[in-house]
Amino acid sequence: MFDLIGGLPVHPLVVHAVVVLLPLAVLGTVAVAARPAWRARYGGINALVAVVGTALCPVATSSGESLEHRVGDPGRHAELGDQLVWFALPLAVLAVVLWWLQRRRRDEAGRPPAAVTVVAALSVVAALATAMQVYRVGDSGAQAVWKDQVNAAPQKSGS
Repeated sequence: MFDLIGGLPVHPLVVHAVVVLLPLAVLGTVAVAARPAWRARYGGINALVAVVGTALCPVATSSGESLEHRVGDPGRHAELGDQLVWFALPLAVLAVVLWWLQRRRRDEAGRPPAAVTVVAALSVVAALATAMQVYRVGDSGAQAVWKDQVNAAPQKSGS
């Protein structure tokens, strides 16, 4: 199912969506956690980006397994890629909860519910963990694909 589109492997196509959306969600989550004024304006779109990025993780791993059958074992990359959803899922859930909580009523002093502070702190931790895992997966994938392909010194041109 997640093998080829127009003769091209689905995996690199989906992976590029994941490596754009999850880092955007990481940055957005840290921003809305740190700046309460941004939560109402950007919290919903940030939550949507986090959810879509997370939803694409299983598509990326499934398409990666299909690609593995065609080109061989990518080594550690497959293991790290399988773990990514478990980092992205808490980020997505916390981004949604943070957005939802900011929509609740404030107390008499105009403060949001105390739970917002706790969720904001947890969301920053989840964002940082997700960022590190996205980096690890991407680096291992680049190593698997390009390590033996790229020369240490550039080729000299014939002219």
